[in-house]
Amino acid sequence: MANVVVVGAQWGDEGKGKIVDWLSERADVIARFQGGHNAGHTLVIGETVFKLSLLPSGIVRPGKLAVIGNGVVLDPWALFSEIDRLAGQGVAISTENLMIAENTPLILPLHQDLDKLREDAAGKAKIGTTGRGIGPAYEDKVGRRTIRVADLADEETLDSRLDRLLAHHDALRKGLGASPIDRADLKARLMEIAPQLLPYAQPVWKIMGDARKAGKRILFEGAQGSLLDIDFGTYPYVTSSTTTSGAAASGTGVGPGAIGFVLGIVKAYTTRVGEGPFPTELDDADGQRLGERGHEFGTVTGRKRRCGWFDAVLVRQTCAISGVNGIALTKLDVLDGFETLKICTGYEIDGVTYDYLPTAAALQAKVTPIYEEMEGWQESTAGARSWAELPAAAIKYVRRVEELIQCPVAMLSTSPERDDTILVTDPFAD
Repeated sequence: MANVVVVGAQWGDEGKGKIVDWLSERADVIARFQGGHNAGHTLVIGETVFKLSLLPSGIVRPGKLAVIGNGVVLDPWALFSEIDRLAGQGVAISTENLMIAENTPLILPLHQDLDKLREDAAGKAKIGTTGRGIGPAYEDKVGRRTIRVADLADEETLDSRLDRLLAHHDALRKGLGASPIDRADLKARLMEIAPQLLPYAQPVWKIMGDARKAGKRILFEGAQGSLLDIDFGTYPYVTSSTTTSGAAASGTGVGPGAIGFVLGIVKAYTTRVGEGPFPTELDDADGQRLGERGHEFGTVTGRKRRCGWFDAVLVRQTCAISGVNGIALTKLDVLDGFETLKICTGYEIDGVTYDYLPTAAALQAKVTPIYEEMEGWQESTAGARSWAELPAAAIKYVRRVEELIQCPVAMLSTSPERDDTILVTDPFAD
């Protein structure tokens, strides 16, 4: 069976939630492999809207196994808050349908404190984090001082981990003018949450391997977007994890050979939340119209998203880095009614033309987009479920996107409703 990795190919908010939900109905296992509760996926199923941050999107589907992999950083209090909220919407979550890798690092209150202390101290140089402690938690993971899920099962191990962790954080806090951590309170909170969390802990790498051997279909669910990748994103305005497809293997404990199809989610225009470069950003009526029609507000933060024209240069770049086999193009209906549409096909920097975004921040700051104009369409594409229902100009726009990003469209989404989808290539096909 082909296993599918879903990644965002822009700055996040591309509509991954709907696509993952659509695919999860056909999958047996749905696994999150990176990020934390800074992710935000909105699912619309019938009349019910589900907003997920940490749980895999497949959790709302009966009979599916949802997995949180070791590449995720886990806030246990946020997890159980989300579980309680979904329970109120009729979603039953137990150890039968949710498993957490026992080597998953934990996000603690001290991580959130540090996140906010640093952002406040940075002033104009702030990165624009969500303040949820994601970055500091990843720092502690690579610094070999993190507390992992399995550590909660043994008090002696937990004490040792706390000693090492607080020796680092108390020094940082002192430098930032904050008081030391209350060790006793933190340990008490961890000991209290442990009985709730530990029943979900499993050797996920083994469970995933067994699922593969049994011919189960696995859907690897990415969070954020490729342009926020710690290595290949618009650094330093990025997230703290690897958001490209390669992280699916290391973030769950399966080999790269487990990945059969990489699906990149791409919005028909471009948006971004927070700080950082954005070559095609629009500060005019067109940008305002995109934001209003697309309801561009962050699922997690509620922050207004910056909007701009489709940037084919960036999407071509991210598709190459993640080895994307096909894209799911979303929110095409937001472009309905525009007389003229623009697509960025290249950049000009100091008189030199680039067909990629340079790494150097100084060059990124000088980027001027090179646009190609296309005729818009006045008909509605909302709810279309076949090519025959699309205006000719809309089809021409989609085909031009394919040419410029050098990657075919596998799926086309025309509304938040899961059935309003045109399937071109089945990612799960052998």
